[in-house]
Amino acid sequence: MYHSVLLIDTGNDPDKPRPGRAWLKNAYRVHQRLCMAFPLPQKILDDPLFLAPFSPDDFDTIQVHTPRDVQKGFLFRVDPLLGGRAVILVRSAIRPNWDYAFHNAGYLLAAPPEINEYRPQLSPNQVFRFCLLANPTRKIDTKSGPDGERRNGRRVPVRDEALLNWLASQAERHGFEVDESTVCLEKGYISMRKSDAASNIRLRAVRYTGLLRVVDKERFISALVTGIGPGKAFGFGMLTITPVQQPSTT
Repeated sequence: MYHSVLLIDTGNDPDKPRPGRAWLKNAYRVHQRLCMAFPLPQKILDDPLFLAPFSPDDFDTIQVHTPRDVQKGFLFRVDPLLGGRAVILVRSAIRPNWDYAFHNAGYLLAAPPEINEYRPQLSPNQVFRFCLLANPTRKIDTKSGPDGERRNGRRVPVRDEALLNWLASQAERHGFEVDESTVCLEKGYISMRKSDAASNIRLRAVRYTGLLRVVDKERFISALVTGIGPGKAFGFGMLTITPVQQPSTT
């Protein structure tokens, strides 16, 4: 797998156009542009300069509901930086072609993209500092209807008082434990809008940071690859970790 870092040009002069800042305000457009880094081989042969209109069928990972694994799909997250700047982190199954994706939109980037192989090294009981931007939701109206078939239901945001419980349940499912005394929550929203939509859609966003401990190595690695929770097509679910130095026992 691969880990990419895209430093976005958000501009520092409000009196001048700031297209990077405007682009980040629409998660749908961000995901669409990132998908363009995974063109099918025939797309590059037919349109090497990326001059033809965008078509979802030309790209490998445009199907947002395709399960992510080590062979397909990608996760991403937008992280704010000091001074109003921003960076996009992308974790992908295949090596992205950022030159192709930003061939006609280089003005969005403040620096050349960085790409590194992603090979997490970890062991059971290892402690990490983590960051997760999540869309904590729960399903309602999933009971069986008159015909006996179970309804898919609909998602509603998790209440504020249950946000830590949501994280704990996800941790149990994905092979880790969270030290709740270290967890910080940053609540907000992510906006998205398709071209034909009448108005913006706002999705609940919660940025969790703190310390976690690996309980089940295989399930934890799967979480790093496939993401946590819903909304992965719009920048949710990507778990990043940094090792914490453990005190010596001798």
